[in-house]
Amino acid sequence: MLGVRHLANTAANPDSTHGEPDGTRRDFMFLATGAGLAVGGVAVAWPFVASMAPDAETIAAGAPLEVDLTPIQEGQIVNVFWRGKLIFVRSRSEKEIKEAQDVKLSELIDPQADSARVKDGHAKWLIVYGNCTHLGCVPLGHQGQYEGWSCPCHGSLYDTSGRVRRGPAPANLPVPPYAFETDTKIRIGEEAGKAAA
Repeated sequence: MLGVRHLANTAANPDSTHGEPDGTRRDFMFLATGAGLAVGGVAVAWPFVASMAPDAETIAAGAPLEVDLTPIQEGQIVNVFWRGKLIFVRSRSEKEIKEAQDVKLSELIDPQADSARVKDGHAKWLIVYGNCTHLGCVPLGHQGQYEGWSCPCHGSLYDTSGRVRRGPAPANLPVPPYAFETDTKIRIGEEAGKAAA
């Protein structure tokens, strides 16, 4: 009973000096509990937050892609993938370059000069996305009247500059961001030293 009376006396008399040790102990317990809950909350939340970050494979998929042009023969089209999308890398002959440059813009569905589709000093190399701009089919190279690409799905025809010439495709094959590191090496996904967004 003495212990009960002591607690009762402490509660009944807030000015009592016996209440100070309990208050300090209570404050300590409050802080310790709060700190424990905070640490526990961080420990529980950490895996969820970490799972939202992209993994190494995803980061690598978006990184610029280096392509060595040395083994590509004149007239050859090489397929590469960047960010999960097909890219055509084409080595054009002098004849193909001349024909592409001589086309009148008024004859094109999506008017664009050949010089706007290649890098200065590198007209031999055409780099374009490899999906038809109509419904996304993969066009076949060295096909059709313009010797560029022909879409097997709905018949769109592209010239050797990747410009749509006939068919339902509304636009030219898009040019991805890329830059020449040397005359025989390009980085797709990087333009003027800056990575693509």
